[in-house]
Amino acid sequence: MIVGERILEVSGKRDYKLPIAGLSINIALEDITMSGEELEIKYSYHATYEEAAGELKITGVLLAKEDAKLSKEIIDTWKKSKKVPDSYAEVILSAVNYSGSANGTLLARVVGLTAPLIPPRIQIGKAQSK
Repeated sequence: MIVGERILEVSGKRDYKLPIAGLSINIALEDITMSGEELEIKYSYHATYEEAAGELKITGVLLAKEDAKLSKEIIDTWKKSKKVPDSYAEVILSAVNYSGSANGTLLARVVGLTAPLIPPRIQIGKAQSK
């Protein structure tokens, strides 16, 4: 369960010569460590406005408390493949997306961009075979 968050860094820029056409959002997990009984999940949230009209960047750390077995599985999977179990990835990505959208809205207002909207809850699906 996500129990907290720390925002480490924010930045935003806007090119006022260019119109805002569209938006793409990239969420990256950068590191996962244990601190006492808490998982610390470092992430970056990057909203890029199309046609180079602007961008927002937020770096932060999610704090999560899970049972010992799940915490060990998450850490072991991260160390082996720099991934997390699919079922837990949904929890993390949804939390980062919500936080990025909420905090990004404030940042976007300051630099004159449209707010990065909160899309529906993120779900990881299996690739379909052709």
